[in-house]
Amino acid sequence: MRVLTLRELNRTLLLRQLLLRRARLGPARAIERVAALQAQWVPSPYVALWSRLEPFGRDSLTRALRRGTVVKASLMRGTLHLVSAADYSLYVAALRRDPAPWTNGRPAPPRELVSAVARFARREPRTTAELRAFVEARRGRATEQETLRDLAWLRHLVPLEPLPDTAEWGFVRGVRHRSSSLRLPPVANAVEHLVRRYLAAFGPATRADLAAWSGQKLSVLDRGLERIALRRFRDERGRELLDLPRAPLAAGDEHAPVRFLSRWDELLLGHADRDRILPPEHAWRKLVLAGEQAFLVDGFVAGTWKLERGRVAVAPFAPLTRSARRELEDEGARLVGFLEERSC
Repeated sequence: MRVLTLRELNRTLLLRQLLLRRARLGPARAIERVAALQAQWVPSPYVALWSRLEPFGRDSLTRALRRGTVVKASLMRGTLHLVSAADYSLYVAALRRDPAPWTNGRPAPPRELVSAVARFARREPRTTAELRAFVEARRGRATEQETLRDLAWLRHLVPLEPLPDTAEWGFVRGVRHRSSSLRLPPVANAVEHLVRRYLAAFGPATRADLAAWSGQKLSVLDRGLERIALRRFRDERGRELLDLPRAPLAAGDEHAPVRFLSRWDELLLGHADRDRILPPEHAWRKLVLAGEQAFLVDGFVAGTWKLERGRVAVAPFAPLTRSARRELEDEGARLVGFLEERSC
């Protein structure tokens, strides 16, 4: 069984995440290639696509959201993502869990309540406050915590999705949700599709990596893995890595340009073990939990960045070479131009 080095895994991840070389793709196709884009913070998908596509303007993603070819929904790990419309129903079917982990053990609400909320949100989009009041009126003496867990269940079971405008650049507040009328495919097909999307975007990877990214149970994911003729590798620590047949691998000595990542970029969330992208001596909590924006030098996270008085200010974890600083300055200047461009 072939052993893949850390640098080979790093470069392969960058290749599949469109960060080794920018691609010429539309937003929906690009999002399918990288499996999904984290969308907890509205600008994140825009920055993520800017770092991955050439050319890319903010208006192209906004148009895709308005046309419905890209959808914002609570999916992997119970968090907000952008996915293609073609993937949406497959992801929903594959990620259904009973009980959903983010409900913290609260039993599922009665079917009558689920149906009532679906009808309520189908009549017109509803704010979280309106949904909460509707649930409280029907659940009687439930505590605030119980109501919040009911809402978590309902987002999962109905499902409730935020309106497309909540994903558009410049959106600040006033989220409204609508009831999605999805025809869910067979679960077995959906799980296989999810697994294929993940491995194409993040492989070669361990089963634990797949479970960490998706938030789904291994017992469910294994049924998808069993339907695929997998290619197998090992990493330098002897762990088995799974991959799709004929999926591309990158050489460890390929040049990796500097890249600016979005907040909670999926690159940082795609594996249980982040060593292939984040050196273990650096504080992953700052990036993954606090959501600070990272930049890459030579393929690995090398520091954080933020927009400050019209320029990109970088905070490296360690001293950078002169050539890396020049490359960051040039890429940062292009990023400022993108962030300040006029939008539709």
